[in-house]
Amino acid sequence: MIHVIRERATPQQLQEMLEALQTYVKLAVDVRRRVVAGGGEMHADCEAALLEGGSQQADIWGADWIPESQEVRFESLINIRPKLGNRSMTIADPLLRSTIEEIVRERLGGS
Repeated sequence: MIHVIRERATPQQLQEMLEALQTYVKLAVDVRRRVVAGGGEMHADCEAALLEGGSQQADIWGADWIPESQEVRFESLINIRPKLGNRSMTIADPLLRSTIEEIVRERLGGS
């Protein structure tokens, strides 16, 4: 189940987002609006949920949340954006990575 999280996620939302992959949650993060979509089997599904909610493509980046280790990972096919200077699946810009991690921790937890 994909949830669009604008505030802090509830424990039930986190559990439902974990249903697809059990140990981690695929995410799409709108860095301008500070909104996270999580759950499902593909980052693109989360990205589609954000686009349907009014997000702009250029503002959305893919990541993963691993609740057990409280880790954010920055690898996704939706991150391949040569026009924006990101030529690989991993987000290269350290400032963008920091912003995404901050948003994920605000919405999903962790320190």
